[in-house]
Amino acid sequence: MPNSRFSRTLLAVALTGATALTQAPAAFALSGMAQTKPVGAQGIQPAETAPSVKGTENQHSQATPPAAEQPAATPEAEGETEQAIKAEIIHDFSKLPEPVRKLREAIVEAAASGDVERMRPIMDPGAKKTDGPDQNEDPIETLKSFSGDTEGLEILAIMLDLMQTGVARIEAGTPDEVYVWPYFVGKPLNELTPPEKVDLLRIVTAGDLAAMDEAGGYNFYRIGISPDGKWKFIVSGD
Repeated sequence: MPNSRFSRTLLAVALTGATALTQAPAAFALSGMAQTKPVGAQGIQPAETAPSVKGTENQHSQATPPAAEQPAATPEAEGETEQAIKAEIIHDFSKLPEPVRKLREAIVEAAASGDVERMRPIMDPGAKKTDGPDQNEDPIETLKSFSGDTEGLEILAIMLDLMQTGVARIEAGTPDEVYVWPYFVGKPLNELTPPEKVDLLRIVTAGDLAAMDEAGGYNFYRIGISPDGKWKFIVSGD
């Protein structure tokens, strides 16, 4: 019997030692994970903000670094967040500053006339106001180059459609503040309501809209007016 008790004691010690050895690597692995800090600057989300994978929350809860060790949000990331919320969408034109409202009305009247030359006094030649192959060329010739016809009628029709939608007030209160038509430039396309999608489809085709969804935003023609009622630009593309 003494030998039997001694044998059981040796067996218990041996099992305890084996259990400790098998648990040691797991404990070391968790410790190593806890010392690894997420690298937010390289596009890897910090542990407390990264989306969890279903069924793995409990596995990683012990490995999450303390809040004090989490890297601060980078200025670039904060800037991207701010840009996403800076646009104010305005549909009631009576709420626009009077100079902006008056220039909009002048653009609508000129575009509806069918005479592209009526855009000349509006566009303030001599400054970098329109995009095109040559920024120094005549602004009316630039407008005509955007048009599918030689008289510039198509671009006038596009401008008329743009100015009849709502407007996005961008960078409000800063030196870069500008009122941009159409308002889709200031709102994610996946947040558009059905009536807003109808507004957009008055300007572009369904195929264009699908391409914009893939590109990540509205990228057709935009017209910009400064808060003091000066023509800023007409541009297209990203």
